[in-house]
Amino acid sequence: MSMAFIFPGQGSQSVGMGQEIFEAFPAARAVFEEVDDALGQKLSAIMFNGPLDDLTLTANAQPALMASSMAVMRVLESDFHIPVTAASHVAGHSLGEYSALCAAGSLGLADTAKLLKLRGEAMQQAVPVGEGTMAALLGASIEDAQGLCDAVDGLAEIANDNAIGQVVISGEVAAIEQAVAKASDRGIKKAMILPVSAPFHCAMMQPAADAMKDALVDVAFSKPKVPVVNNVTAQAVTDPAQLKADLVAQVTGRVRWRESVLWMAANGVTAMAEPGTGKVLSTMLRRIDKSVAGAALSSPADLEAFAAQLKG
Repeated sequence: MSMAFIFPGQGSQSVGMGQEIFEAFPAARAVFEEVDDALGQKLSAIMFNGPLDDLTLTANAQPALMASSMAVMRVLESDFHIPVTAASHVAGHSLGEYSALCAAGSLGLADTAKLLKLRGEAMQQAVPVGEGTMAALLGASIEDAQGLCDAVDGLAEIANDNAIGQVVISGEVAAIEQAVAKASDRGIKKAMILPVSAPFHCAMMQPAADAMKDALVDVAFSKPKVPVVNNVTAQAVTDPAQLKADLVAQVTGRVRWRESVLWMAANGVTAMAEPGTGKVLSTMLRRIDKSVAGAALSSPADLEAFAAQLKG
């Protein structure tokens, strides 16, 4: 069995995330403490106790999701003797790519936390509130979504190619609203505006991309211990300079998640484990390639079952 670790993106956060792992394993506690110290805030307290509005803030949700994922990865290695190299690849959805890079040893934990805090703030500030939004298109192919974007006035771009029949578009409010209104005429099953605070992964995010380019200049990247299948290329990348450049491109670029999963499956991956919070990516797998098994790893019981399965 060839296995990949896949790391969740924004939307998987929930109050109480990571607390069970924190209480059960010293290795997890060390991760949360290091992230709190790096950020100069008690992010773990917001994760465990809320309020949800504070946790949902982009600048908190992004490092919080990474911290939860890295806590699971540290516990897998220290308590279950399953290092990241047990996988043939790692990949992450949007901010999850930072978690993947950290897990693969390309980025340090403190650097990753600081970068995600900055990324969240920069993405939030890139577009004035009320000027941009996003919409989910259900039952739409990537060609359907592109045709819809081309048919509206104003900026509308494909932001996330998540799964077969699940595409997210992003752009100017008027353009996205127009796209939602036109969707049924183009045979798209359902279109709905998403409750997001900004139009992520489109050209309107260029100020955030510029901020990340500046922030990444002085951050040291190492060659990852396992290849990273990244959002921009949907292929395995190991060159640190390319990984860094692709993180900048990722801010305005499409999250090619469906293609990333299909690439891994075509290259021998038969199982994917999702360390951290929730099971969004594990569930999505069923819509992309039913032959690939998915497992969400968020509780001590999940980790025990996963370790037992790996060791057969």
